[in-house]
Amino acid sequence: MLNLNFKYKNIYAGLLGISLLFVSCQDQLETNPLDQFANESFWKSENDALLAITGLYRGEIQMNNGAEYTLSDWWSYYGLLYLEFASDNAYDRRGDNADLTKLSDGTLTSSVGVLRNFWRNSYKRIARANFFLENISKAPLDEATRNRYVAEARFIRAAQYYYLSQHFGSVPLVTKVLTLHEANNVDKASKEEIVAFVHKEFTEAIEALPSHANLTTQERGRITKQGVWAFLGRLQLSEKDYRGAINSYQSIISANENSIDANYSSLFDGTNETSNEILFATQYLTDLASNAMLQHQYPATAGGWHLHNPLGSLVEAYGFNDGTMFSYEDMRYDATDLTKGRDPRLSYTIITNGDKFKDFEYQSHPDLTSSKDQLTTTKQATRTGYGLRKFNNEKFTGDLQNSGIDLPVIRYAEVLLSYLEAKLENGDAIDQALLDATINKVRARASVNMPAIQVTDAATLRPILRNERRVELALEGIRYWDLLRWDIAHDVLQGEFYGAPFPDANNLRVNPSGVKDQYSRWYVTSKKFRKGQDRYWPVPQSEVNVNPKLK
Repeated sequence: MLNLNFKYKNIYAGLLGISLLFVSCQDQLETNPLDQFANESFWKSENDALLAITGLYRGEIQMNNGAEYTLSDWWSYYGLLYLEFASDNAYDRRGDNADLTKLSDGTLTSSVGVLRNFWRNSYKRIARANFFLENISKAPLDEATRNRYVAEARFIRAAQYYYLSQHFGSVPLVTKVLTLHEANNVDKASKEEIVAFVHKEFTEAIEALPSHANLTTQERGRITKQGVWAFLGRLQLSEKDYRGAINSYQSIISANENSIDANYSSLFDGTNETSNEILFATQYLTDLASNAMLQHQYPATAGGWHLHNPLGSLVEAYGFNDGTMFSYEDMRYDATDLTKGRDPRLSYTIITNGDKFKDFEYQSHPDLTSSKDQLTTTKQATRTGYGLRKFNNEKFTGDLQNSGIDLPVIRYAEVLLSYLEAKLENGDAIDQALLDATINKVRARASVNMPAIQVTDAATLRPILRNERRVELALEGIRYWDLLRWDIAHDVLQGEFYGAPFPDANNLRVNPSGVKDQYSRWYVTSKKFRKGQDRYWPVPQSEVNVNPKLK
């Protein structure tokens, strides 16, 4: 392997050239890469192969082009983090008409624009992977190196199909470069066929990949055995193959190369990107391959657009620091200091009224008209009374649209919680040793130090474990998928959703019926997830218009 920094430092310029290899010229199911690039002059060295695989990892992720106004990839900050807007965790400042809001409010149709982006960019990356696999044999590589590149491309292609299967269900299964005629007449494969394909690709890719411990600093960002096992575990959990998920997660645990990091917040603010807790992350680099997360997520007073707004139901999921559940009726509840006496992850994740952010006080009280972060329905500021601290580096200086903070996609904490879930749902015996090796290891990290869970009864443990996933993985793009695979989205994503409580407020927004919330919480929105109908997304209408077989 060439000694190149995989965070695009030395190869970003090369990507500009390699992008010609992957040119797109149509909106329908992608047939690119086409023949605009002189393929015979490429694939002459390992550096060419590295450029090509780097372009495959990058896909359509927008980098160094300012703010991402619509999602570009499942692994971009917009495509991953902002799926939380479809859940009960967060709200999009742009309001009820925003595309991601429509995924769960009862108004989802095939014309919702975000569907087209997810679909189109997935098939772009699939087409590029197919092209890569059909041409990598031309590069002068030794067998082990070539096998690794092939495994990486198969993983990236299968990961796209994993996401498509989870959200669209039945989709076309394309494993070769298509002609225009073929692309416009492709048939859909069943979800079962897609899942079987993904399972096979993940399983066979693992053998040729390095383990986490053997990934060099220069290769950081490339997939490892542990990363693929984690994706395979996700697939198996969703498809209720609990024994398979147990084996996949056990493979990661037994390798003993990953661990829970002592510092929770450092995993997300760019200060601890080499942590052994991070199995796979989208790589960014200031100036060369940057993102605009901070621009979208910073509070208004700090120059941000405050797009990401945590909902009150997420804040209420964080218990008190003695392990008991939060309640507005509890004597410890303090409307003027919502993080006091609570699970420390609350203050690491969410900014509440009166909290410090950077060098100022976050003032979201709806009566405080002088504050840029006043809670209203009109300012470019919070819509819930809460702001996002997670993923925001408060020591950052400079252009908020030029951040090099990486985006974790899978962490070891998820592995441990998922392993426990697979054991529980498989009907395996739950004992204290298993709890201490999984959920309690997550809760015991030094910066969190929450009391150990001691419940071994499956029915009692299930809601505890699900809530632990919610607060530990909060706003990381996991919650919506969890609700779908647990088949509870139609129950959870229903009715009225509220923000922060302001008992002394005069300008308190009430629900559409004019009824004030009993805890004086700000009314935010209502959801109406339709059971059955909204479990899978419809194929984008623009695709059906080209190929009616996709309907």
